[in-house]
Amino acid sequence: MTNMNSLAVSPDKTLELLWTRVRQRGDMPGFSKVVSAIVGAMHGEDDREFNMTKTVLSDPTLTQRVLRLANSAMYAAFGQGINTVSKAVIVLGTETIGHLALGLKLIDGLSAASNTTDHTRSEMEKAVLAGQIARQVASSTTRRDTEEVVVCSILHSLGRLMVSFYLPDEWAEVQQFAATHEVDEDEAARQVLGLGLDEIGRSIGKRWGFPAPLIESLKNVQPPTEGEYVDGPLEHTEWLAAVSTMSSRCASVLCEQENGADADLTEIAETYAEMLGLDSSTVLSAVDTAQQTVEGTVPRAAKPADEEPAPEQALSGKPTDSIDILKRGVADMRNQAVSASTGQLTTIALETVYKGLGLRRAVAFLRHHEEGKYSARMGFGEGTQELLPHLSFNDAYEPDVFHAALANDKMIYVEDARAPGFLNKLPRWWRDNLLTSRSFVVLPLMLHFHPVGFLYGDWDESSPDFKIMPNEVVLLDELRALMVKAVEHRIKIEPAWARSMR
Repeated sequence: MTNMNSLAVSPDKTLELLWTRVRQRGDMPGFSKVVSAIVGAMHGEDDREFNMTKTVLSDPTLTQRVLRLANSAMYAAFGQGINTVSKAVIVLGTETIGHLALGLKLIDGLSAASNTTDHTRSEMEKAVLAGQIARQVASSTTRRDTEEVVVCSILHSLGRLMVSFYLPDEWAEVQQFAATHEVDEDEAARQVLGLGLDEIGRSIGKRWGFPAPLIESLKNVQPPTEGEYVDGPLEHTEWLAAVSTMSSRCASVLCEQENGADADLTEIAETYAEMLGLDSSTVLSAVDTAQQTVEGTVPRAAKPADEEPAPEQALSGKPTDSIDILKRGVADMRNQAVSASTGQLTTIALETVYKGLGLRRAVAFLRHHEEGKYSARMGFGEGTQELLPHLSFNDAYEPDVFHAALANDKMIYVEDARAPGFLNKLPRWWRDNLLTSRSFVVLPLMLHFHPVGFLYGDWDESSPDFKIMPNEVVLLDELRALMVKAVEHRIKIEPAWARSMR
């Protein structure tokens, strides 16, 4: 076992050793890049909804599970039939979707490490159970912080998880110290590691760029002592920390004790209930429901046994259920046509085409009348974001395939863009930036015979040969019509709609 005496008075050395082990063994959650993107989308000032949609869509498994949860009974109040991530973001909001996606990604990351050590697996089970307890508690209140408090509660034991996973010898020493000196593990960690487990968790949160309220919630909140007066409802961050602490303590009791658990759970519920503005019976009911939901197993919590596999996709091309995807996306557009902005409708349309046709990338171009050109506004697909600044061209007619599509208001599908004699029909901006594409589709958007933009999507050489079928063309034309109708509606109620799209 490693001698920790040199670390006992040096928190910096403990953290340095921890980060060294992370570099050596790899990032345990395996999701730091996605987590950073989710957090960035939640707090970005521009295009938050689109960036959140793009981040979720970058992970097919996460996409499926976000849609599954968004359509669950938990969110029935928002209506059923959420078929696209874009609509889920519009209806539920970037904060809810962000916390929802972050929570799912965290649990997936924890499960990926489930074959490491018994100690780490035990801590993961507690973390998942704590999240479920917090979910049930939050649903018993009038607060609308459900997904946020779930994530906070799962992460409340982040310090314990990281130490048990990356510093197993030191973790054993912490537990031994706690047992020998009859103190809790957090105090033992301070003596052995030089800082508490919650402090380690907050350091990790800062390093990973978590939101400030989430980082602040990673602390243990002591309940009021007997006779101490609770002065009004807790502030948001304190409430998150209190629920997380209570949920984590209940989860530890359930996972560690076979006898006497009921008495300890009752004591925890009674000491925290007033602080949380709840009855102790409500807290105990939440704990019982959560236990039945999780049943103490990380794999079931992370990936339900009845979860449907991701739709089959022929290599990297069009999915086998293309028609169904297009139908569902068009339905989302139809349902949101009046209430959503043009930017939101564009996101739904672009996502629908991107997923429905199995595109390598999909880009929305908008016409800027004052500047006299078409410019790429948003896009899905790997590497697309870097391409957007280079995708623009003058709106003055030129004899190429894009102006032809816009002039005739007809969808164009180019099966082989590099066929002999066809390259001269492609503009310079396309050849300079998109020449790796083998096939592409152009969906013009015309309002009163005047083009307002178009949707573009392409496939590369790795995609198998296929055709766009007539029934798919019908759905794509309906999608175009809904887009144009939304633009027309916005012009009537918001004459400066074009400025909001930039």
